[in-house]
Amino acid sequence: MKKILTIAGTRPQLVKIAAVSRVLRESFTEVLVNTGQHYDYNMAGVFFYELNIPRPDYDLGIGSDSHGRQTGRMMITVEEVIEKENPDAILVYGDTNSTLAGAIVASKLHIPIIHIEAGLRSYNKEMPEEINRIMTDHVSTLLFAPSDLAVENLSKEGIIDGVHKVGDVMYDAVLFNMELAEKKHSLKDYDLKSREYILGTIHRADNTDNPRRLEAILRAFNSLDGTVFLPLHPRTKSKIESFGLAELLNEATNIRILEPISYLEMLLLEKHARAIVTDSGGVQKEAYFAKVPCITLRDQTEWVETVETGWNKLVNPLKADLSDKLLKLTVGKPIDDLYGDGQAANKIVTILKSHFK
Repeated sequence: MKKILTIAGTRPQLVKIAAVSRVLRESFTEVLVNTGQHYDYNMAGVFFYELNIPRPDYDLGIGSDSHGRQTGRMMITVEEVIEKENPDAILVYGDTNSTLAGAIVASKLHIPIIHIEAGLRSYNKEMPEEINRIMTDHVSTLLFAPSDLAVENLSKEGIIDGVHKVGDVMYDAVLFNMELAEKKHSLKDYDLKSREYILGTIHRADNTDNPRRLEAILRAFNSLDGTVFLPLHPRTKSKIESFGLAELLNEATNIRILEPISYLEMLLLEKHARAIVTDSGGVQKEAYFAKVPCITLRDQTEWVETVETGWNKLVNPLKADLSDKLLKLTVGKPIDDLYGDGQAANKIVTILKSHFK
């Protein structure tokens, strides 16, 4: 049985692993490496238990650091694991530093690279994720794209061989887990009513590392009509405190702050929100899957289709009135197969079996 070494390190990647590993392990030996990029239990550890993800064979515990140091430390430890395990291929997801570290090391060791969520482009190279996804795509052997646009993006860069449009594994995960989320959690747990709150998330460096932008976002939340439910990323919380913005939150009567929540809790809250305001790529898509209107606090997005179909609107909090944008937010018509049919994991494994036959 062929051995595939999977590398991940963040919450969204664990969700994708939950969708793929249950199918992958029927035909392959999988070695799971958790870099520990999200090292807090609420940020990542609870996902293993909640989604029944296999425990990592290697837990590297890298933690937080600057992009260069974090990626470099990952490369050193990942290389040691690869040399020990001698896998037939490396599997990486998305666009994190864990993804880039695995891809670079595998390419240097001449090991085939499987990239799930290939072909995404925001065309903003100031985003670290954009550099990560471009570099990973250009050294990958098999590239599994979630949409027609992703395939087109790869073709523009001369990447044609090994490209397969399979749909989005996060859609697989949402379909699989939404019923479980409804059974396990209730809006009553949070004293919320369906369609009577706005769900917010902030974590990207573009927003959190810029004090003017972060302050504008918090003031925008404060100006909204109704409850803003805000699970706060530890890094965002730290930046709010270091920039002296904590008092702004304390004075806000409509913002409810809480610790990071689990994936199933997040699914439930997304499904019943009046609207979602986020800077997360994954949450943009989950909002679309839940058919809840979304405002994304970014100037570009890699999930262009959500904007083109009218379910997502890009807003710069320094240039636009968030409250006004929410009031005028209209949505398009649902397109059921925009990101596939919920069978991406099965399609990926079928192609892998054929490739490694």
